[in-house]
Amino acid sequence: MIAVLALDGVPGHQLTVPGLVFGAAAREFPDVAHEVRICTGPGVTVTGAPAPLRITTPWGLEHLAEADIVFLPGHDGYRDGPGAEVLEALRAAVARGGRIGAVGTGVFTLAATGLLDGRCATTGWRHTEELARRHPLIEVDPLGTAVCDGPCVTSAGVFGGLDVCLSFLRQDHGERVAGETSRELIAPLHTDADGVQERIDQELTDSAGLEPTIRWMEARLHLPLTLADIAAHAGISVSSLNRRFLARTGAGPLQHLLRIRLERARTLLGEGEEPVERIAERTGFRSAAQLRRHFGRLTGTTPRAYRAARRANASPRER
Repeated sequence: MIAVLALDGVPGHQLTVPGLVFGAAAREFPDVAHEVRICTGPGVTVTGAPAPLRITTPWGLEHLAEADIVFLPGHDGYRDGPGAEVLEALRAAVARGGRIGAVGTGVFTLAATGLLDGRCATTGWRHTEELARRHPLIEVDPLGTAVCDGPCVTSAGVFGGLDVCLSFLRQDHGERVAGETSRELIAPLHTDADGVQERIDQELTDSAGLEPTIRWMEARLHLPLTLADIAAHAGISVSSLNRRFLARTGAGPLQHLLRIRLERARTLLGEGEEPVERIAERTGFRSAAQLRRHFGRLTGTTPRAYRAARRANASPRER
């Protein structure tokens, strides 16, 4: 059973995502059979704006403990923290062996349970810094894709719900089922192609001036740079900064910063004898463990193994 936790102000479209994904899978693969229940917390009445809808459901928090998967969308008031009943219900679901998928600002609610402490998680790019600041025991991944760690899957908003559900589908039913379901769900978007190209061309033109900012970032990898820091140096708003980085690099500012840090770490590992802890410090990672995690995701190996392989392949002159 999949329980969708509806807290006050939840985006209405997010309530339907698990049914959409697992329903699409079940049409092609009969073995994918899941009951989806929308469960509400105390005092929950409506979805978020615009055009809020009243929520009426026979299932409450007690049903989360019966769920194999709890789907936790974003919601209004996430900064205030959920009630103790909500936190206990989420902890009980995991204690029973269930898994939780949190999307966007729903990750803050999951973080409040303590279930993400010591784990890696992500959220929308607008909120990654706030999540890291409010929950320092979480290793926040700024890449914004679905991150699986233990019983938890976290992702950014908008399409993040699809990513989370497809991740669970992949875990339970394999790559083929998840891949074919993904292709079934993601249809071509019909839009004004000329207008889109015009906007892309403008963003590319604007982004040409990012080179000084990128060089500035490269010279300060050891510092805890924030979106606000980078935008201030570039002399533009955070939203404009994000658009221009996407046009210029295909990634947001923090995503690109992570790429630069990992590339610098790889260079240092190949060229010198510094310990991994020192390289992590020089390249802006909070710890050697954080560097190892991100390095592994990029290269499929550990910093120590990468260094050993480089030494083994080096010519006698390079050694």
